[in-house]
Amino acid sequence: MPYELYYWPMIQGRGEYIRLALEEAGARYADVARRGNGMATMMRMMNAGKGTPPFAPPFLKDGKLVIGQTANILLYLGSRHGLAPKSEAGKLWVHQLQLTIADLVVEIHDTHHPLGPSLYYEDQKAPAKKRTEDFWKSRVPKYLDYFEELLKANGGTYVTGRRLTYVDLSLFQIIEGLRYAFPKRMKAFERKVPGLLELRDRVAARPNIKAYLASDRRIPFNEEGIFRRYKALDA
Repeated sequence: MPYELYYWPMIQGRGEYIRLALEEAGARYADVARRGNGMATMMRMMNAGKGTPPFAPPFLKDGKLVIGQTANILLYLGSRHGLAPKSEAGKLWVHQLQLTIADLVVEIHDTHHPLGPSLYYEDQKAPAKKRTEDFWKSRVPKYLDYFEELLKANGGTYVTGRRLTYVDLSLFQIIEGLRYAFPKRMKAFERKVPGLLELRDRVAARPNIKAYLASDRRIPFNEEGIFRRYKALDA
């Protein structure tokens, strides 16, 4: 049976990290909410009120098992599809790195919605500008320099060494997203993280990922997802 991925059908969002892992693994999966009445099915599962209903998408269904939270789903998929180390210590290390990426994703989202997602960007432009300035001054260097140093320490091919893990796929998505949302700022910063740029290119060239990026399964970036391009924030 194919996996069933449940996520909003109009954005990449947090579901994209899972899509990348499934695509790289060559796993059969259905992107449920993008088909027919899939959105209604997704909402029914979230509002079930019994068993172990997920709090929010993304969540993954594998047979009777339902798993929520991006990092948790990747922990599950990683060990089943060769996208994580085999040792328990290695699995936990990669999971830890993915949780760090999850923290970064929250901070990226907060550049355009620092006062909360219930308000429109237009209602928080000034705080968004201030938050973005601090994000690029202190937070981007903190996160990306950390992963850049990990790459160097482990040989420069992939974050944990010679074998690709789901963390490398997620870092590919981070670089792509920052390039979309902040093209000017990212272009100025990229010289500081050459290893991550090489990693991005290495991941993009992998056959399954290359095919995915060229397909209609890859939802384009847009101003409804995590990475949003607002000219005022990319000064």
